[in-house]
Amino acid sequence: MADAQAKHDYHMVDPSPWPLIGSVGAFIMLFGAVGLFRWSSGQDFNFLGLPLANPWVFVLGLAIVLYTMYAWWSDTVKESLEGKHTRVVSLHLRYGIIMFIASEVMFFVAWFWAFFDASLFANEAIQESRTQVLGGQWPPAGIEVIDPLHLPLFNTITLLLSGTTVTWAHHALLHGDRRGLITGLALTVALGVVFSYVQYYEYVHAPFAFSGSIYGATFFMATGFHGFHVLIGTIFLIVCLIRASIGQFTPQKHFGFEAAAWYWHFVDVVWLFLFFAVYVWGGWGAEFH
Repeated sequence: MADAQAKHDYHMVDPSPWPLIGSVGAFIMLFGAVGLFRWSSGQDFNFLGLPLANPWVFVLGLAIVLYTMYAWWSDTVKESLEGKHTRVVSLHLRYGIIMFIASEVMFFVAWFWAFFDASLFANEAIQESRTQVLGGQWPPAGIEVIDPLHLPLFNTITLLLSGTTVTWAHHALLHGDRRGLITGLALTVALGVVFSYVQYYEYVHAPFAFSGSIYGATFFMATGFHGFHVLIGTIFLIVCLIRASIGQFTPQKHFGFEAAAWYWHFVDVVWLFLFFAVYVWGGWGAEFH
């Protein structure tokens, strides 16, 4: 038995079905998304003789992916509770979340690039779009923009406060203050929900649409994907709140919480760039709604 025990810090993962199942789900989502778009526009979509112009293939693929995420992360949490996350394994998990956040940074760089390309070179944008006249200016002529000192400023303060409360929760965890940990996490989740609701309200009452102008397209893509990340981060923190409530985090082992906090701070920083670049600078000189 002694010879069978591992003499290293690396965790040899048991055979898992989730990489394969997750890949199958993503593959189904790919064709399901095409079928969903075709169905929404009243077009047909056939693949290998199968009629896929409907929303249900996408829903099936999404359900498989979501369940895979739940099951895979549940296995990871179980491994941690069983003591299989050694010092080396924990270090590699940190490398993983750092590289994931770095990839997310580059994801948002694409949307900032599109926004600045259209705003800084408005004359070129006129030549590239025959259906839209920007008037050689940014925001485009006739566009009424959202007042950055109204709802956007409120949401900025909300996210900054949420960054403070999640940091408070982290310090409480490090000092063994379970009540402070739970309170800080609960406040962070509440602030995340408030942000999402205000963003939804802003979208409903926006004076411009997604289609019809390059300003609306770049605005909704950049802020919309950020809102999606806020939603994901809020779910991440809710899971951490549940785990904290049942005592799964200790001052020594709490990487799941650390990963959620890092992700939330990333969301905060991206919003600050969006607020100053898209709302303040990008709407400068236009009429406010």
